[in-house]
Amino acid sequence: MMLPKQTFFFLCLLADWSWANEAHRRATNETVEYMKFLETRTFFRKRQDNQRLIHSLEAKLKNANFSSGNVTLQTNNIQSLVFKLTCDFSGLTINSSYLEKAQTRHIMQFPTELTQRACKAREAPQELRLICIYFDMKYFFQDDDNSLLLNDNILGASLVNHSVSSLRQGINISFWHNESLERYDLTCVFWKEGAGKASWGAWSTAGCETILISSYQVLCHCDHLTYFAVLMKLSSTEISMELLAPLTYISIVGCSLSTVASLLTILLHFYSRRILGCFPRTFNLGIIEHSSPSLTFQPVACVAMAALLHYSLLSCLTWMAIEGFNLYLLLVRVYNIYIQRYILKLCAFGWGFPGFVVLLLLLWKSSAYGRYEIQIKTSQENDANSQNTSICWIKSMEIQWVFVMGYAGVTSLFNLVILIWAVKMLHGLHCREKKWESRICRDITTVLGLSVLLGVTWSLPFFSFSDFLLPQLFLSTIFNSLYGFFLFLWFCAQKRHSDLEAETSSSLQMIRTGLQSNHSPLRSPQPSSLTCSASPVPPYGTSHQEGGVEEDMAHPET
Repeated sequence: MMLPKQTFFFLCLLADWSWANEAHRRATNETVEYMKFLETRTFFRKRQDNQRLIHSLEAKLKNANFSSGNVTLQTNNIQSLVFKLTCDFSGLTINSSYLEKAQTRHIMQFPTELTQRACKAREAPQELRLICIYFDMKYFFQDDDNSLLLNDNILGASLVNHSVSSLRQGINISFWHNESLERYDLTCVFWKEGAGKASWGAWSTAGCETILISSYQVLCHCDHLTYFAVLMKLSSTEISMELLAPLTYISIVGCSLSTVASLLTILLHFYSRRILGCFPRTFNLGIIEHSSPSLTFQPVACVAMAALLHYSLLSCLTWMAIEGFNLYLLLVRVYNIYIQRYILKLCAFGWGFPGFVVLLLLLWKSSAYGRYEIQIKTSQENDANSQNTSICWIKSMEIQWVFVMGYAGVTSLFNLVILIWAVKMLHGLHCREKKWESRICRDITTVLGLSVLLGVTWSLPFFSFSDFLLPQLFLSTIFNSLYGFFLFLWFCAQKRHSDLEAETSSSLQMIRTGLQSNHSPLRSPQPSSLTCSASPVPPYGTSHQEGGVEEDMAHPET
């Protein structure tokens, strides 16, 4: 049976339409998979390959076949849009709200003269194609200085087979940020291929004008098509390259000594426990400060590292406050200071409260942690030659002010008050004694030891302004990097003092036992320099019940 010509023709059209749709779907899926490949394999490639990869994506979008007026392809960090334009182009506005996976807000506005030059050409095409590519990651566009970009956003646009430049009306690109940008110097830039040394390009300001609409919005007005971004520089004083090298060496040496000293302190602590069968009653269990490594991990790993560093810092500060509270009990309350399960409660608070704070921040605003840029000024005076280094840390300045500076400020203020109180009591004790000049050296050592134990040196960063900046940088780096080493010296001094007291008490107990066994009349012994030189801060938190042996010897009638 022969099919009618109309039916056969209809089936042919249907097959051709189905084949065209299948080819379009296959090409679309291939492009999306390539975009996923770009965003998931970025950290395993060399920078020299970025130019080839970006141009490959542009070629795929250029040759894409689609029947509608535009097509949108999206992955987590890359969004691609292709528009069909004609010579009667009346302008176009692209809003990020149209993109489901856009992480930040932005708008691109194209003027009516965008297609005029292409349409005036001798061989003007009937159809023009505008390609827009948005990157929420700056890996493909890292320049030699590792510049800091607003939101890590790069917005690109190009007219296929046509160069667009020197526009009279210009292109408007608006960027928004969810935090105030007042502390930054913002500059609109575009990616200039071949201008970099180690990278395949560099950021340039030619042809772009920066307009700060508000503290949360930046408008870039540019006269050409390419990849655009907003360059950010801290308005505050930058760290110079000449200062960075010695500060880095001091940090490495100090943190290395502190790490070794902290391990020795832990080993000596457990060795003393095994030999003597007792715990030191005051032992700083805080985590020492670690130098933040400059990492370029994937976002999840960097967030985890930043949260871990924040937790370590808060734990260290919390245990310093606990040391101050323990000293308050010994100096101020003195009596009735017994607290049931005291050590267990201290451990729960010292390690649990910082963990609660960090977990709350992760649940409330996980974007607060991530890669934090630090600006470094080169030997040249031109700010444009500054370089950046990055660490995994807190990105939100509001959180830094509250949960870093505020937390450290309250802890330092509390411990400083306790230290002043201890020095006052020490001075009052000496005023009631004779020949107190012989104890000045030991008292200075005690005050310095308490200063380290209470973390007073952590208050130095609050003097990071004006003429205090340079000495503060070096003093803070030296003292805080050697924090673990100072704690080791304090532990050894207190351990030696405790052993001397234990030996003296044992000798007095033996003398008393011998005198009682011989039934000889008791005489008040001459006070020993060891037993009478009571420190205002009992080592390891000794309570007032101790020292009963000396009290009995001083009052034989009891």
